[in-house]
Amino acid sequence: MSKQVLIEYNTFKPQPQQLNEVRLNPSKNLIVSGKMQEANKANANRRIYSKEILAREVDKYLKGPIAEKRALGELDHPESSVINLKNVSHNISRVWWDGDDLYGEFEILPTPSGNILKELFLNNINVGVSSRALGSVSPLGEGLVQVEEDLELICWDFVSTPSTYGAYVKPIGLNEGYSAEDIIQSNKFTKVNDIISQIICEQAGECCIR
Repeated sequence: MSKQVLIEYNTFKPQPQQLNEVRLNPSKNLIVSGKMQEANKANANRRIYSKEILAREVDKYLKGPIAEKRALGELDHPESSVINLKNVSHNISRVWWDGDDLYGEFEILPTPSGNILKELFLNNINVGVSSRALGSVSPLGEGLVQVEEDLELICWDFVSTPSTYGAYVKPIGLNEGYSAEDIIQSNKFTKVNDIISQIICEQAGECCIR
């Protein structure tokens, strides 16, 4: 069975005190921690990662990228097995298990993508953390699939979770009316766009974004 790029999504919520520390000292790199992934449980993509296989890959990640301080990730990753250094936003400093839940600590880097991510966090915008790996799957029945032994972990990225993975915005479809929830969700993404536009304008010294 041929390998494919496996991408998984989880909502990521940093601790309030982590954000407050950076608000008091803006020159300090933001450090955030939170839940990254789950084992032995069907995720939004109906995939199940056994604890044994996922723990094996996490152990390799600890001894390789984390130990060598190159556990980099992107902001809004591509469906690719290559980490694009021009889009790097963070470095993972440590990971640990709590039962079947995997947690991690991320240092947000002062790169263009990292600055955008930092401002999203400081403005209480929800983002997702997404694992990227290569591997194959086999069917289990009832629409579920098992991730196989050939799993190769690449990285974890921060993303805006698409609606196909249980995202925050629900499609309106052919309905011409907007509910209160639709308006609230639309305003959240307008705020995200405003933050990103402001950062780009400040770095360029002028603003041509409309």
